[in-house]
Amino acid sequence: MKQKKHNPKPGSGPDIHKPQRSKFDDAEPSAAAAPVPVWVFVALAILVFWGMVYLDKQGGGFHPSVYGPIISTNQLARMNSSGDDPIARGRAVYARTCVACHQPTGLGLPGQFPPLVGSEWVLAPEPDRVIRIVLDGLTGPVTVKGQPWNATMVPWRGVLTDKEVADVVSYIHNDWGNKGSIVKPDRVKKIRDETATRGGAPWTAPELEKIPVGQ
Repeated sequence: MKQKKHNPKPGSGPDIHKPQRSKFDDAEPSAAAAPVPVWVFVALAILVFWGMVYLDKQGGGFHPSVYGPIISTNQLARMNSSGDDPIARGRAVYARTCVACHQPTGLGLPGQFPPLVGSEWVLAPEPDRVIRIVLDGLTGPVTVKGQPWNATMVPWRGVLTDKEVADVVSYIHNDWGNKGSIVKPDRVKKIRDETATRGGAPWTAPELEKIPVGQ
């Protein structure tokens, strides 16, 4: 016996052309944050720890080949140019006014600028000549450590204070193996006032040699 074929009426079955809805379509949106996996926190902690170790080995971000280590508390005190050490303050003055010509080593430049290391002009018993040189400069031939030089040093009278001149002279008196006195600002002021009528004219070696500096 033949079975009758069931032919659904048009419109009674699912419409394949109509978008099908899922059970999630009617779900309410949630504003709650999704939980962060624990491994993310572990990875972040490891990364931060590694970064701290790396910076520590690099001197806190300063490359050790450029910024050498501080080897003593005395060195640290001298590096503090705002402290009470005139030599430390003088080093800072030297770095911004003298280093281009006389160099960080104090050896000067061959054939151009004379050395300060072991210079009889720097290490004279009294600082009256070298103070004058810093204030008003030096021009013409001069003999330093038995070698002739003929260069012009610029004046710093209008740039440096009495304290700064005293500090930089104290510094060149006591670096690179030099051993000299600590100069007081009052000494510089006295010479500044005595030479005010020069009008900023640079000194010559013969003029300076007439100024007594003791034995």
